[in-house]
Amino acid sequence: MLLDDGMNIELPNYFLADLPPGAPLTGKLITEACQTLKRNREQYLQRRATGQIIRVLAEVARDWQEPENVFRRLALKLGPQELGFSEGTLARGLDDFFAAITAESLEHLLVQELGHPKRLDGPVATREEKLGARAALAIGPELQAHITAGNIPNAALTSMVLGLLTRSAQFVKCASGASLLPRLFAHSLYQADAKLSACLEVAEWPGGSEVLEGALFAEADCVTATGTDETLAAIRAKLPPRVRFLGYGHRVSFGYITQEALSGHDVPELAARAARDVTAWNQLGCLSPHVFYVERDGHVSGERFAAMLAEELERLERREPRGEVSTEAAAAIANSRAMYAVRAAHIPDTKHWCSEGSTAWTVVFESDPRFQVSCLNRFIYVKEAGGLNDVINGADMLHGQVSTVGVAAAAHQMPGIVERLARWGVTRVCPIGRMQSPPLAWRHDGRPPLADLVRWVDWEQAE
Repeated sequence: MLLDDGMNIELPNYFLADLPPGAPLTGKLITEACQTLKRNREQYLQRRATGQIIRVLAEVARDWQEPENVFRRLALKLGPQELGFSEGTLARGLDDFFAAITAESLEHLLVQELGHPKRLDGPVATREEKLGARAALAIGPELQAHITAGNIPNAALTSMVLGLLTRSAQFVKCASGASLLPRLFAHSLYQADAKLSACLEVAEWPGGSEVLEGALFAEADCVTATGTDETLAAIRAKLPPRVRFLGYGHRVSFGYITQEALSGHDVPELAARAARDVTAWNQLGCLSPHVFYVERDGHVSGERFAAMLAEELERLERREPRGEVSTEAAAAIANSRAMYAVRAAHIPDTKHWCSEGSTAWTVVFESDPRFQVSCLNRFIYVKEAGGLNDVINGADMLHGQVSTVGVAAAAHQMPGIVERLARWGVTRVCPIGRMQSPPLAWRHDGRPPLADLVRWVDWEQAE
C-alpha cells in the first residue's frame, strides 16, 4: 500500500472489489473465489480461538477511531464523492459504529446469544446444562454470502464482524457504488491479520445478475440480505432449499416525546439529540426517524420544539454538512417544501423551516398526528399528539414495519411505554439521540444477530 502526505493511496488487489472499474466478473471466477474462501477457512479460521478473533476485531475497531488511521483517512477522503456523505457525517458514523466494537461488547454478545463465551470453541456447559449432564457446541456456516444494501454501511460491516466470530468464510456482495467501506474494512483486517482476512471476499456488481448470483448461491450455506421487501423475495426465490436465508427488509422509525420530557430545563439538549438522530447517515437508515411526535400541553409546545430542532439542524449543517444528493432526491425535497409552504400560508397549525439556498435540511410541523413518510436526507416532521395511543393510531398503517422508536420520557413512564410499543410490534426502543447507534448486541428486527447464524450440536453425557 502506497501512501504519501497528499493521501495518494494505492490499495493492493486483495479483493475482487479492488479490480479496476469495468473489470469483467464471471460465474467461474465467483465459484473459484468461494472455493478458495472455504479452503482458507479450513486452514486459517476454523480452529482459531474465539479470544484471538475478538482481540483482532477490537484492535481493528480501535484503530479505525484514530484520526491518523490510514483506512479511516482514505474513507473520509473518498467517501464524500463515492458515497455522498460529507466528511463530518462519515466521521461521526464511523466513530459511532467502531466505538461499539470492543472486546467486552463482543464477549457480552457471545454470552447473550450462545450462553457461553467459548461456545464456538468446543462443547461447553452453562450452570443449568451441567445440572442436566449436558453440553453444547455452536457451529457457524462454512460460507456466508452477504447481499448488502447501498444506503448506509453499518449492516455490511456488522455482518462481516459476526461472520468472523462464527468462523465462517464470507463473500460480501456490495451494491453498485457501495463497496468502499466494506473494502477498506477488509483491508484493515488484512493489515492486522492476513490469514483472517483471507477468509473474506468483497465484490461489487449490479443486483440481478443471474450468472454471478447463481454461482455465489450455489456455494453458500447461509445468505444474509438487506434491502427492500421485493429484493428479499427475489433473492429467496433463487436460493437452493438447503441454504439458510436471513433477510432484513424495509423498516421505518420515529420518535416520541412526552409532556414530562418537555417540562425540564434540558429541552434544548433534547432538541440537539433529536437533530443528531436526523443527521446520522443523513437519515437514510431504517433506524432514522421520519417523525418526532410531541405530546400536547407540555411546557414547550410541539411548534416550539420544531423551531428548536430547526435551529439545531442549522448548527449541525455548519459542522457536519449533509453533502450532495441526487437530482431526484433534491427535487423531491423541493416539491415537498413548496407544498408545505402553501399549506403553512393557509393552515395555522402547519409551519415549516428550511435551510436557505439549499435542500440541506427541512422541518415541517403539523398538529395532525397521521404518520408521514419523509423525503429523508434531513427532512423531518414534528407532529403533536394527545398521548401514546394517538401516536399508535396515527402510525397504524405501519403496524409490523416499525424498527425503532426513540423516546424521551420520565423514568417512571418508560416501562409502560416500552410494553405498549412492544405489543404493537416495535422491536427496539431507545433514548432519543441514539436511534442510529444501536449496540452491537442489538436484536435486528427482533431476531438474535448471532444465534440466527449457527447450528447447534447437543451433547448428552453419561451421568
